[in-house]
Amino acid sequence: MDNENSKEKTNDNAGKKPDNSANTPKTPGNRPKFNTNWIYGIIAIALFGLMFLPSGDSDPKEVTWNRFEQEMLKNHDVNKIVVVNKEKAMIYIKPDKLKEARYADSKTTPTFSSNNAQYFFTIGSVESFEQNLAKATEKYSPDEPIDVKYETRQDRLGPILNWIVFPLLLIGVWLFIFRRMSGGAGGNQIFNIGKSRAKMFDKDASEIKIDFKDVAGLEEAKIEVKEIVDFLKNPQKYTQLGGKIPKGALLVGPPGTGKTLLAKAVAGEAHVPFFSLSGSDFVEMFVGVGASRVRDLFKQAKEKAPCIIFIDEIDAIGRARGRNNSWNSNDERENTLNQLLTEMDGFGTNSGVIILAATNRADILDRALMRAGRFDRQIQVELPDLNERIEIFKVHMRPLTKLAQDVSVESLAKQTPGFSGADIANVCNEAALIAARHDKAQVEKQDFLDAIDRIIGGLEKKNKIISPEEKKSIAYHEAGHATVSWMLENANPLIKVTIVPRGQALGAAWYLPEERQLTTTEQLMEEMAALLGGRAAEELFFGRVSTGALNDLERTTKHAYAMVCYYGMSPRLANISYYDSSGQSEYAFSKPYSEETARAIDEETQRLIGEAYAKAKEILTKYQEQHHQLANLLLEREVLFAEDLERILGPRPGGKTPYYEHQTTNAKPTADNSEVKNEAKSETETTK
Repeated sequence: MDNENSKEKTNDNAGKKPDNSANTPKTPGNRPKFNTNWIYGIIAIALFGLMFLPSGDSDPKEVTWNRFEQEMLKNHDVNKIVVVNKEKAMIYIKPDKLKEARYADSKTTPTFSSNNAQYFFTIGSVESFEQNLAKATEKYSPDEPIDVKYETRQDRLGPILNWIVFPLLLIGVWLFIFRRMSGGAGGNQIFNIGKSRAKMFDKDASEIKIDFKDVAGLEEAKIEVKEIVDFLKNPQKYTQLGGKIPKGALLVGPPGTGKTLLAKAVAGEAHVPFFSLSGSDFVEMFVGVGASRVRDLFKQAKEKAPCIIFIDEIDAIGRARGRNNSWNSNDERENTLNQLLTEMDGFGTNSGVIILAATNRADILDRALMRAGRFDRQIQVELPDLNERIEIFKVHMRPLTKLAQDVSVESLAKQTPGFSGADIANVCNEAALIAARHDKAQVEKQDFLDAIDRIIGGLEKKNKIISPEEKKSIAYHEAGHATVSWMLENANPLIKVTIVPRGQALGAAWYLPEERQLTTTEQLMEEMAALLGGRAAEELFFGRVSTGALNDLERTTKHAYAMVCYYGMSPRLANISYYDSSGQSEYAFSKPYSEETARAIDEETQRLIGEAYAKAKEILTKYQEQHHQLANLLLEREVLFAEDLERILGPRPGGKTPYYEHQTTNAKPTADNSEVKNEAKSETETTK
């Protein structure tokens, strides 16, 4: 590789003079930009120089009338006197007299010459000066008169301050204020406030080094965008059959799934000009600026066509119109959106410009923006499945130079259901940090498991003060979750339960949910029963309940309301859904059902929760002894795994035992995770 690189460098430098300096030669491509601040500095220095520039003679020395009379006039040394502005008498000494010893001070001053005044003094008035001069020169002969002149000299500094400095000062303050208000991007920002802020990557630019090989998973999404890239490279392949390239593609998906990364890969693969900006770059406090920036963006894009425009987080300007609180007011975002709609598919032509946009809030976008002709394609970028997580782990493990032999990518992918690409990247980075924190020479399997626990559950709080009574209550609470979820076949299988405080939780239970696309009524009911297992255990074995079940009750209530209002799973309100999938808040001012229906929804929700709670109490009563064993073992070890539950409760119904890797069941782990559950909060934490 080194030889190949050296050959390439030799070929690139062929025909050029060798440069022995460390700096690269300044070509037009890498020439530094001229800074306009130098112009302002030069003007300021020139103005200050004018302020101290003398108006006439150079550096005369001030003397008293006494010395002027007794030394200069008495010895006939004065050649002439010039009275300036009736204030100062400039004294010119005869050139031959300047060489005498009494004018030794004039010899040390380089500016003294026979052409300039050497001394001066201030006169009170012209009349008194003339009287005193006449009296001092009474003994002068008529052949030796002193030439006295009167001059009026204008001050140069006053007009400059009035006509130049003060206006420039006002302009400078104005530019400074508006530059701070508009982001501070240069001294001429106020003059470019309506210009587009998009960053352009040319087709030959090397800033983007990402291609489709760096995007793991997202196979369906990559097929869609690859077709756009292929059309830009080989348009004849499609146009000869009458096909037209889509005008726009909208990347939709949860945060962290790789929408922006996919756009970067498009920029690296397309080899056409690529404009990248965020939706918030259009938003400005000044009216009309957003629409002006949209016009300028598309003007630049048309000049560079064919090209791609990528707008990240387009929901910043693409929200549905008419849904704001500023009634009967001029909304700058709506004006920007209107201009964007016109530029994307309006009266004028817009050929050769492809729009890519990304958002995780497609439900709030305006319908006019989503229609065909603007965004012809909506590309769903979903959370990765098992196989895609394996590929993503491989990509993000590349920077980890030292991996232990026990690290299995497949097993880590199984431990991270529901993780996005950004979450997996964070897991790999956190594992390296944990290994370095423990002074390890390589990243081991346990470091990855601890990283998963750290990211999901939060930082472990080993020094949290918990009373023995609270600890016992937490143990029975978590053992209740473990028992109920283990004995219900359709509930998510529990893989780990702990009473180690982490984040805001005093205890947590981890589940390994199945990656399914459909959920039945039985599965939802048994999941709610597992959620209520902690509260049921407290009531059965302590005769009281605590605030630790806050998260359980919140999630259970949402499950029950979704079953009744969204999925139509209630026999009383069967096959009815009040879910607004459009996201346009069409039911914002009135409910789509009557008061009687609202009462029926509440009653059905309470009935479903009551049935799930009764199911949880029934299981805990039936397996009371096993529950006590789990709670006591949890108090002893502080963490239990699936094999511990299988040893005490027996195999799960259906014969499926969840799998979770760990070092040993007898040792307390250095960290836990909490993917779905975060409960057993104390009353103080709940109040906070």
